[in-house]
Amino acid sequence: MTDKSGLSRRGLLIAGVAAATAVPVAPAWGADELRPGAVTRPKLDKYDRQIVSGLSSDHALQHLQVLSEHIGPRVGGTPSEKRAADYIAGQLDKFGYRTRLEPFPVADKFLAQIIDVRGMLPDDLCWQAGAAPGGKLDVTVEGPVRDVGPAGAPVWPTDVAGAIVIADDTAAARPAFVAEAVARGAVGVILLPADQVFPRRASAFSPSGLTNAPIPVIGVAQVQKRLIREALAVVTALPLRISTAAYRGLISNNVVGERRGKSGVDGPIVMVSGHYDSVIGAPGVNDDGSGTVLTMELARVFSRIPTDATLRFALWGSEEQGLIGSRYHVAQLPQPQRDRYRAVFQNDMVATSWDPAVTYWLLSFTGLANTATDAVRAAGQRLGYDAQLVGPVERGASDHQSFQEVGIAAANFSWRGELAPSYLEPPYHSPEDTIAKNVSLERLQVSMELIGCAAYAVARSS
Repeated sequence: MTDKSGLSRRGLLIAGVAAATAVPVAPAWGADELRPGAVTRPKLDKYDRQIVSGLSSDHALQHLQVLSEHIGPRVGGTPSEKRAADYIAGQLDKFGYRTRLEPFPVADKFLAQIIDVRGMLPDDLCWQAGAAPGGKLDVTVEGPVRDVGPAGAPVWPTDVAGAIVIADDTAAARPAFVAEAVARGAVGVILLPADQVFPRRASAFSPSGLTNAPIPVIGVAQVQKRLIREALAVVTALPLRISTAAYRGLISNNVVGERRGKSGVDGPIVMVSGHYDSVIGAPGVNDDGSGTVLTMELARVFSRIPTDATLRFALWGSEEQGLIGSRYHVAQLPQPQRDRYRAVFQNDMVATSWDPAVTYWLLSFTGLANTATDAVRAAGQRLGYDAQLVGPVERGASDHQSFQEVGIAAANFSWRGELAPSYLEPPYHSPEDTIAKNVSLERLQVSMELIGCAAYAVARSS
């Protein structure tokens, strides 16, 4: 299984990192040079120059490699998410911040891993899937794959006994189909999702609606479905091994690093944040490894820059389950502390290499401008990106919402398609959300500059 715990916070600081299939080239431009996609040259003040001169997309990439390649999918509350939390906390410790983990309970998780026995499937893809909680858990089975078509109208071959059956899933047909597979002697079932409309691709899922099925039943992502069927079209036998695991009584964590500002214990607070968890089957490079490493790199740069405001760098756990981590954090804040917040800069999906993602969206849960959106708009103008910035546009669905729900100025910032912020890259929430397939270090660098310059403008003058 991908989820293996055991490395301490300090241990992960020196852990080896698996090499990416293809590493993007780090961008290099001078402070006064035209940025990629910008329409005007920057007009930076001396404070902006302090930020942009210190930022390194190479540093951010190293963190991204640890999170996505060494640790992998970081499903909320599982051991892999905890390993990521310990790694992030160790880095913030190293930068000199007062760092704490904020633990909170989350729902049970049911995961699966697909192992290609013959080596016929691409090995540059994540093969984690979801396991049915009503199927056989904590078990490993192996057998040849048999494709029976739609689960609602399967065409059963004669040699199902001892095989792993794959079928196009429908929730209504699921219980009867699995029961029939069991009766025919199948050792496992892989359910295939319906294809979504481009640019969306279906994610891996934990199939519901089953009770005490005596074999493992798992749900894969659209790209995994396509690759399995493509392999079946050209080989006489495709043996797979599938393992399932149940994770119960789970605790997820927020990671928060703080450095008190010159204004003292009751002074204003400026926060930069992202979420570090991912969905089942996704390495979570852009969503939201990119926002996580942006936050970590800005924490490194700001560790050497005095500010009037107290700085907080926060990485949220279990965002993908409904903003659980950030809502937990906000609920613990007494009103006097909420009143100290000047701006929360939430960064979610800030580095995709998808060509149509040319717009940098300023997303506000209320749809209204606030200190965070105003500061990023002003920073964009100084950096030459005013034409690429759109908003504020009304949209929640990321951790800024948790703060805006209680009246704290916050916004989410993200590169997305130009038609609407709902136009996300095809690798979104998929096994293809990898460094090689879904990262632009140029966009990441620009995002770091925009947020860094904006946060410094607020933090130094609050």
